[in-house]
Amino acid sequence: MLAATGIQCQITESKLLGQTADKTKLYETACASGPGYLLLTSTPPQATDCLVLASSAEQARARDPNADVGSQCTLPANDNAMTVFTAYAKEAGLTCTVDEGRIIGAKPGGAVVYEIGCAGVDGAQINKSGAGWEVVDCLELASAGSTCRFTTAQEQAATVKAMLVGSDAASCDVTQVRYMGKNANGAFYEAACNGADGLIARVNTENAVQQVYPCAVAQQIGGGCKLTTTPPAATPNS
Repeated sequence: MLAATGIQCQITESKLLGQTADKTKLYETACASGPGYLLLTSTPPQATDCLVLASSAEQARARDPNADVGSQCTLPANDNAMTVFTAYAKEAGLTCTVDEGRIIGAKPGGAVVYEIGCAGVDGAQINKSGAGWEVVDCLELASAGSTCRFTTAQEQAATVKAMLVGSDAASCDVTQVRYMGKNANGAFYEAACNGADGLIARVNTENAVQQVYPCAVAQQIGGGCKLTTTPPAATPNS
């Protein structure tokens, strides 16, 4: 019945939760890897991800502590949210140590969107599409006005500081950062430096710094620096 839903799951445990008068049964299943499911043996059968159920229940209880959240997964093997978040982050290509995770919603078409928190560095939002995993860093999300619950400004500063290692800006003690956008030449980040002039760095797809622009001469780069107040460079006399 679970295979008929299109879900790939090597079932390690299952239990019958109940059935209706017309013999439609509800099972909870645990899988060898990934989340478990509640399986309704309707025609066609329906399966619901245990993590999605738990997330919906948490949101409902936040609005009303006495809310009826319906059937939930209770098998001990399905109490594995962090294991699942860590596995998904690895599949998506994140190399950080995952320390937190949550479901934040779904895209049109049903793709579940997860926030991944990383220890000491910038986190991300990820979702699985037909072509693989889509990843949006929290720094990029911040530039569009969104916030990541599990990522701090200090972690984002540390991320950009790590990008600058080995570059002309390696001495910058990064205190604030912002993602400015990208073009065919790379992505652009502004960094404010403790006790020194700020800068804008252009990095490639591997986050290696390709060029550094001091704020004093970066007025033409995406509108210039916003985190550092630096007078423009003097124009030489002709």
